[in-house]
Amino acid sequence: MSVNKVILIGNVGKDPEIRYLDNNVAVANFSIATTERGFTTRDGQTVPERTEWHNIVAWRGLAQIVEKYVKKGTQLFIEGKIRTRSYDDKDGNKRYVTEVYADNLQLLGKKTDNPATGVEPSTTSVTQQPSQVQQTNNTATPQNEDNFLGGDDTDDLPF
Repeated sequence: MSVNKVILIGNVGKDPEIRYLDNNVAVANFSIATTERGFTTRDGQTVPERTEWHNIVAWRGLAQIVEKYVKKGTQLFIEGKIRTRSYDDKDGNKRYVTEVYADNLQLLGKKTDNPATGVEPSTTSVTQQPSQVQQTNNTATPQNEDNFLGGDDTDDLPF
């Protein structure tokens, strides 16, 4: 068994890029910063704070929520999975990009802290599944959960 799950809480670095592909499928790309606090060790050595940048990809309904409510500075909770892809740059060199494909996104912070369009962050939570989704009360759920779960009832997990 293996697990590919990422949970991030951070701030959006710049306004998301939203594109619409064929059949009006939305995709949002943006980055968020997570920062680990600096500290001083017992022997007096100072360890500075460390900021990591994460590339986030959101699809379909989740991308449309990002388009409406997420702006530079928005604090987000994101759950998703890591994916790495490669491409050849203009000079023919192979490049790699690591991204977090968002499955769940929540706006955090106070309403006044959120630069989005006045939505109350604590009420906006969206989940995106790889299958078709339907949106109800800001939560998306799979149309066919059996397809999402693989339809296999021979699970040997103890829970």
